[in-house]
Amino acid sequence: MFVQQLEPVADSLGLSALVASLPLVTVLVLVGAVRMKAHRAGLIGLAVAVLVGWLAFGMPVGQTLSAGAQGVLFGLFPIMWIVVNALWVYRMTVLTQHFDILRRSFGRVSADPRIQALVIAFCFGALLEALAGFGGPVAICSVMLVALGFDPVKAAVVSLVANTAPVAFGAMGTPVVTLAQVTGLPLDDVATVVGRQTPLLALVVPLILVFLVDGRRGLRETWGPALVCGVAFAVAQFAASNYVSAQLADIAAALVGAGALIAVPGARRPADEPVRAAVLTGARSEDLGQEDPRREVLRAYAPYALIVAVFSVAQIPPVKELLAEATRVFDWPFLDVAGPDGEPVGANVFTLPLLGTGGTLVLLAGLVTAVVLGVRAGTAAREWAATVHELRYAILTVTSVLALAYVMNLSGQAATIGRSVAAAGAGLAFLSPVLGWFGVAVSGSDTSANALFGALQVSAAGESGLSPDLLAAANSSGGVLGKMISPQNLTIACAAVGLAGREGDLLRKVLPWSLGLLLVMCLIVMAQSTAVLGWMLP
Repeated sequence: MFVQQLEPVADSLGLSALVASLPLVTVLVLVGAVRMKAHRAGLIGLAVAVLVGWLAFGMPVGQTLSAGAQGVLFGLFPIMWIVVNALWVYRMTVLTQHFDILRRSFGRVSADPRIQALVIAFCFGALLEALAGFGGPVAICSVMLVALGFDPVKAAVVSLVANTAPVAFGAMGTPVVTLAQVTGLPLDDVATVVGRQTPLLALVVPLILVFLVDGRRGLRETWGPALVCGVAFAVAQFAASNYVSAQLADIAAALVGAGALIAVPGARRPADEPVRAAVLTGARSEDLGQEDPRREVLRAYAPYALIVAVFSVAQIPPVKELLAEATRVFDWPFLDVAGPDGEPVGANVFTLPLLGTGGTLVLLAGLVTAVVLGVRAGTAAREWAATVHELRYAILTVTSVLALAYVMNLSGQAATIGRSVAAAGAGLAFLSPVLGWFGVAVSGSDTSANALFGALQVSAAGESGLSPDLLAAANSSGGVLGKMISPQNLTIACAAVGLAGREGDLLRKVLPWSLGLLLVMCLIVMAQSTAVLGWMLP
């Protein structure tokens, strides 16, 4: 058995923490300063983590490599398993031109670009985030807005800022599932606290979006629909994450938010020409007048309806129990680790949910989608393979970062950093969202940031006397605000709207919003750690 040591370097907590931070510093410097591709930086960071775990923390090389292998498997299944299958469904809608029909359908909801931004970037973007995440919503929504006539820069900025409130529960709850996995905290406990933080962002993001689209006039004229949309989204996200399922939180929020927005009197009213002239330049929405057969419109919505239906059925207790029977639990080979207290860590045992995981459910919905859209089996298989090829670097990035996280967690590196960070005392509650924000800003993924810093947050909470659920949740909730400034998302947005090389322009426009909302989240978490907002926590 390997027992984690918190002060292995010269019996000094400070020196041990500095050495333990080398893998993270390596990744951050390579991506942020050197601007190395994320998948390469992840692999180099993993190599550094293995060396630090072996040479500095004394973890046997066999167990160190085994810990990394467990992280790779978790990165492939369930994380990338759901991303691949969700984007496969999207590719089939593009192939059959049903995505164009869906875009036209959204465009006819309202001629007001401010309402269009809410429907597409906020509500539909949240649904896409719920199903896939990892940059997909930004790319798809940006393209849709440009096709409706938005200026490319404005379309990209709106899509980036909108991609905040749903991120913590994106990809069928993958970030919070990962957070629970690496921290050892119950998923329901983590999701409940996150569900009492991110909905507060949803209250203000729609107001920011209408301001971005049309300035003060947009805020003055459409604050009502924006506020209704935000409140409905927030209430649904809170209710689903706390009382139903973390996997369904964003789906419920997106659908309820869109329904409430469309129900607002005047939301569907055509916008006056001065508004459109001020907001939309280079309009390319000439095909909105094309009438699509009702049958084809229903088929365009079918993939998303099928995914919602499959996940809803999977939550029915008898069905959930049946799916759980396919879960495999086994001792992870060549791994026998105990924490500093001598108690075995949970990662010694690995759980593999074969049927109940989100990726398998999306795959099932995708198979039915192929039938509904008339995609032949061979074509569907080729599209799936093409999706894997398209995501090959993302797969390598996610698996390498999770392998790095597992090595750091199991060797004791994360615990050592956590104990040193705990010296911040009460100020830790204010700083904890910043750590998540920084992780997502660099990695582009709330899942990766949770894998990197989740255990560290819990360790620091234990040392400082704060709630581990609160700080773990703060890591994810703060992380969502780093998504809009991550190099990965900025590159995706620029590529989607034809602004390659102008990432710096987008960064300057979204950075103030990212920092402003981060400050709000820091204040919320700090208040939740005291009697001021402590009543909000379960």
